[in-house]
Amino acid sequence: MFTSTGSSGLYKAPLSKGLLLVPSALSLLLALLLPHCQRFFVYDLQAVKDDFQIWRLICGRIICLDLKDTFCSSLLIYNFRIFERRYGSRKFASFLLGSWVLSALVDIVLVEAMWHFFGIAAAGNLPSGFLVPVFALFVPFYCSIPRSQVAQILGPLSITNKTLIYILGLQLFTSGSYIWIVAISGLASGICYNSQVFRLHQVLCIPKWVAKFFSWTLEPIFSSAEPATEARIGMGATVDIQRQQRMELLDRQLMLSQFAQVRQQRQQGGMISWNRLFLPFRQRRNINSQDGRPSEQASPPPLEVSEEQVAQLMEMGFSRGDALEALRASNNDLNVATNFLPQH
Repeated sequence: MFTSTGSSGLYKAPLSKGLLLVPSALSLLLALLLPHCQRFFVYDLQAVKDDFQIWRLICGRIICLDLKDTFCSSLLIYNFRIFERRYGSRKFASFLLGSWVLSALVDIVLVEAMWHFFGIAAAGNLPSGFLVPVFALFVPFYCSIPRSQVAQILGPLSITNKTLIYILGLQLFTSGSYIWIVAISGLASGICYNSQVFRLHQVLCIPKWVAKFFSWTLEPIFSSAEPATEARIGMGATVDIQRQQRMELLDRQLMLSQFAQVRQQRQQGGMISWNRLFLPFRQRRNINSQDGRPSEQASPPPLEVSEEQVAQLMEMGFSRGDALEALRASNNDLNVATNFLPQH
C-alpha cells in the first residue's frame, strides 16, 4: 500500500514510533474510558479569543477526539517516518514543531477571514488532534520523494508509489466539515518552513541540549531493533508487475553490494575505479543473451553526480567522499544512498 521507505517497521524512527503510540493510546483512552474529559482537549478558538484559554492551543492540537482521524493520521505518520531516517530525529522534530507552532497563527487568520468575509463561525468547530504537522509533511513528501509508476489505467492515468498516500490524505481532508482549514494551515506552514522563509528553520528548531536529553531518556524506550529480514517485494496486481518488482529489488541489491565493496577498498587504501560499475541486472542479462559472450564495448565514463544531492547528504552528517561514492554507486538514487549510508 505504501511507498517504499527503506527498512520496514520503525527502525531508526523513535520519534515516529512515539507519535504513533502515545497520541493514539490517549485518544482511545479518552474515547472509551474517559469521555467526560474530552472537553479539555477540544480545539476551540472561540474560547481562546473570548475567555483567553491559551492552553487550548496546546491541548486541543495534540490528541484526536475522532477515532477516524486518529487512524488516518497514524497511517500517514508511519509512512512519513522516512523523513526521520533521512534528516535525523532532531531535524524531523524541528519541522514538526515549526509547522505546529506556525499553523496556530494561520488557523486564527483563516477563522477570522471566514467570519469577516462569509459570516461563517468556524472557531468552535475545528477538529482536534495532531493533524497540522501531518498535512505539513505532504510538502516534503511531494517535493523530495521520487515518483515511480506502478500501474497504468484508463490511458494517461497511472498509479504510482505515492497515489494511495494522497488518497489517504484526501480521506483525512474530507473527514470533517472544517478540517479543510486545518489542512490548508498545515500545508501553508509546511511550505513556509520547508522554504526557509524568514529563517523559520533557525528560529523554530529543537535545541541541541533538548535533543540530547530526549535521546538519553526517551529514545531507548521508543527505539526499534533493526529488522532481521526484509520482505521488500510488493504484491503486484499481475505477474508482470511482481516480476518487475523482483528485478528492481535485485538491481538495488547489486548496487548496495558494489557500494560496500568500494567502501572496503577505500578503507584498505586501494584505488577505486568508477569505470567498472555494475550494470543493472536486466541490462547484463540482455547483453549475455545476445550472442553468449560478454560485450566488448568500452566502459562508460564516471557518472556525473548532482551537487544538490551531495549537499543534502552532507547536511545529514555524511562526508563529501561518502556522499559521492553512494550517489555514484546508486546511479544518483538519493533514496538508495540515504538508506545505505547510515548502515555502513
